Amino acid sequence: MIDLGYVQRMARYNRWQNESLYGAAETLSDVARQQPRGAFFGSIHGTLSHLLWGDGTWMSRFAGTPRPPGGIPESASLYPDWDALKRERTALDAVIIDWADGLDPTWLTDELTWYSGAAKAQLSKPKWLLVTHMFNHQTHHRGQVHCMLTQAGAKPDDTDLMLMPA
Repeated sequence: MIDLGYVQRMARYNRWQNESLYGAAETLSDVARQQPRGAFFGSIHGTLSHLLWGDGTWMSRFAGTPRPPGGIPESASLYPDWDALKRERTALDAVIIDWADGLDPTWLTDELTWYSGAAKAQLSKPKWLLVTHMFNHQTHHRGQVHCMLTQAGAKPDDTDLMLMPA
């Protein structure tokens, strides 16, 4: 099982990595960010939009924040405007950090029951596992974005957790 320190560290890692990727993506044109590149969610922009949707969906379950509209199929096009996507990402990263900093460690020991649109079923899983999944999902899709950015000539920062500034 994970502990509170893990949740807080990963919340900050999430923000650090998003700042790096969005900064690198900012050096590209909107056309380059929207260009289909063969990833699960098509483009750099589409993948970042999906990732914001996914984080918002998990935070709605964990912290009671408003759930983003739509489902997985709509997630890549939910935030079509680059500036709006950046603003929403920055705001949600702050929400994730505030949630992590205020989390009662006993919350992690409980189960969460929710309806999963992906599984088309009601599921119950340990909260610590779901939090781990959220951070793993972020890392997975940020890796895709990092690759697409590099292929497009942008230069994201290092991704090693051990090199994260304190």
